[in-house]
Amino acid sequence: MDAENPNKDKRSTPEWALYQREAFWKPHNTGEVPPFNTEPGKLEELAKKKLTESGWYYASSNAGQSYTHLANRQAFYRHRIIPRMLVDTNLRDTSTTIFGHKVSAPIGFAPIGINKIYHPRGELPVAKVAKELNLPYCLSTAGSNAIEDVAEANGAAPRFFQLYMPHDDELTISLLERAFKSGFDVCILTTDTWQLGWRHDDVATGNYAFYKGIGADLGLTDPVFQKRLKEAGIDPAKEPERAGAKWIDNVWHGRAHSWEKMPWLIEQWKRISDGRPFCLKGIQSVADAKKAVEVGCDGIVVSNHAGRQVDGAIASLDALEQIVEAVGDKTYIMYDSGIRGASDVVKALALGAKFCFVGRLWVWGLSIMGEHGVRHVMKSLLADFDILMNVGGFQNIEQIDKSAIESYPKAYTMISDRAKL
Repeated sequence: MDAENPNKDKRSTPEWALYQREAFWKPHNTGEVPPFNTEPGKLEELAKKKLTESGWYYASSNAGQSYTHLANRQAFYRHRIIPRMLVDTNLRDTSTTIFGHKVSAPIGFAPIGINKIYHPRGELPVAKVAKELNLPYCLSTAGSNAIEDVAEANGAAPRFFQLYMPHDDELTISLLERAFKSGFDVCILTTDTWQLGWRHDDVATGNYAFYKGIGADLGLTDPVFQKRLKEAGIDPAKEPERAGAKWIDNVWHGRAHSWEKMPWLIEQWKRISDGRPFCLKGIQSVADAKKAVEVGCDGIVVSNHAGRQVDGAIASLDALEQIVEAVGDKTYIMYDSGIRGASDVVKALALGAKFCFVGRLWVWGLSIMGEHGVRHVMKSLLADFDILMNVGGFQNIEQIDKSAIESYPKAYTMISDRAKL
């Protein structure tokens, strides 16, 4: 690839594809080699070697026998991209706009909690890389750094707050106020995790970081939760395990919320944020998508939590197709679950998603090499996406629609495939 290509200075987005050229040039000319292989299977294997058993189990575990995780990947295989030739992609534009933010690509950092079990600095290096690449960063309520510290690391970049909603309304409002004050200007309520799904490896090893006093910093720095600790007679400095347990038992409490609570939550967020967007994450049925529109949600994330909550559930990509058909013109639809490369992003966009969240890929990068690992994984994904647009004949994101793919019947095997995914 020509590093002096004059088109790169005329493009509205960076020439992400040059990251490929760097990887080819540097080993032979500067002695630098790529940090590690970003092929998803090899990436996962290396992360497993780097992590503790607890870290690996939490990062890799899925609900039950992982059949939903399998379904997520199978669904991608039944759609094939149709490349177009002799298209002038020299000035291609990878960017998109999400809730008023112009970002580098329709790719964001999915909300993943307890990052300190993957790296001592937790969410901070991830938020920093998101800022550098101008990709939206979504902070989980189960995050292991204070909201304010993550915001500082993220600078002026676009960021969203994913809410696990307590049954303590005062605590919920405090979390939302802290988030908006810290520049998180979109609220995304996760609806599928009132408690964790049954994950065999985690259960068998008692693998729950918060009960070990790890990762509760986001809660421990909240003034309302600090008040709750004092009321319960818990000193977090002396009893980190009890403090961590009280925090996570307020978040993954096992007590479902219902649609009746949504008007109150939307009202509170709109009041706090002066009308900024409110979204629901975890939507998988057309009925729920229609209900989300009805109650006034600005967007939905079609997601099955990457197969970590309900085993044997519908693939997120299959759900996306149906939901777009039903409400695609009425709300902003985002996608999450099972993305492993640029072609997966393209397929989700072609099926009607406006934006995609990526999770496990950057978690593996964080586990392997901290900030550098996250940067390498996400720059590689951006390069992959930029190159695919170039060789596939897409000049901009708007051109990636259903005409860009050929889809085959849902003919998944009825037993688990054991091939590496």
